[in-house]
Amino acid sequence: MTEQEKYMKAALRLAHKAAEEGEVPVGAVVVCDGKIVGRGRNRRETKKNALHHAEIEAINKACKKLGGWRLHRCDLYVTLEPCPMCAGAIINARIKTVYYGATDPKAGSCGSLINLFELPYNHQPAMVSGVLGEQCAEVLKSFFRTLREKRKMLRMQQKSDAVEAFDHRIQEK
Repeated sequence: MTEQEKYMKAALRLAHKAAEEGEVPVGAVVVCDGKIVGRGRNRRETKKNALHHAEIEAINKACKKLGGWRLHRCDLYVTLEPCPMCAGAIINARIKTVYYGATDPKAGSCGSLINLFELPYNHQPAMVSGVLGEQCAEVLKSFFRTLREKRKMLRMQQKSDAVEAFDHRIQEK
């Protein structure tokens, strides 16, 4: 197993934990000098806050652990291509290299829709895409497949309940 795979597997474990909590399964770790110094997972639903993305949480924890906002010696591993907010946070934190697994054709800002790292900001992180990409994508696909099935079952149950309530009212008359 390569070093990249090792850290992406750590991010995948966080993504699985997010899925167990009913969150979109995204996990992230910040690595400095071969050690994980920040971990994060998506918690937007749990925290009821749009800012609780995995990358933001991992960067926040790394800054606290390392005692500063400049993470220029750090790499970020994240299971899903960062969105514009997270790409901005990565740039502002001066992350050295971003490794991501699955691409995000709807909000990806590291190549899918736009590559914010190529713009002439004061810092341009290096980027490696597709690290354990199939595994990262499968976690997301499985989560949304299950979510769609649950919603379908709920709609069917609601229809059944409505028919039953209607039948009950008819019988009472």
